[in-house]
Amino acid sequence: MKLNPHLNFNGQCAAAFKFYEQRLGAKPVFSLTYKDSPMADQFPVEIGDQIMHATIEIGGVLVMGADSPPGYYVQPNGFCVSLSVDDPAEAERIFDALAENGTVNMPLQQTFWALRFGMVIDQFGIPWMVNCSDPAVSN
Repeated sequence: MKLNPHLNFNGQCAAAFKFYEQRLGAKPVFSLTYKDSPMADQFPVEIGDQIMHATIEIGGVLVMGADSPPGYYVQPNGFCVSLSVDDPAEAERIFDALAENGTVNMPLQQTFWALRFGMVIDQFGIPWMVNCSDPAVSN
């Protein structure tokens, strides 16, 4: 069994995945627009260039995403995508990238369990946690 996050967007999936490629080192795996799908005739023409399904790889994990059809998008709530890094400087770089035009819920800081930990909602509405564990504290 594998667990892979699937992120829903409101028309910004392509931009978000490109951003994650540039800022997180994500590797594109697959992308399909609504107009290029076998079901193209079942969706409004105006969403033809939006993403019906895409996959990127971040740190060996496949992350899937799509633009929700009109009327189906719901702002993500009740979860965070968690990124774990080993280097505090890398945690700061990643956090700052995700915070760009986003909303910081908890600034990146040292905690009792981590050298750096912070929470942010990126500019695409996806909630993230960035964690750089303290080797002196077991996880």
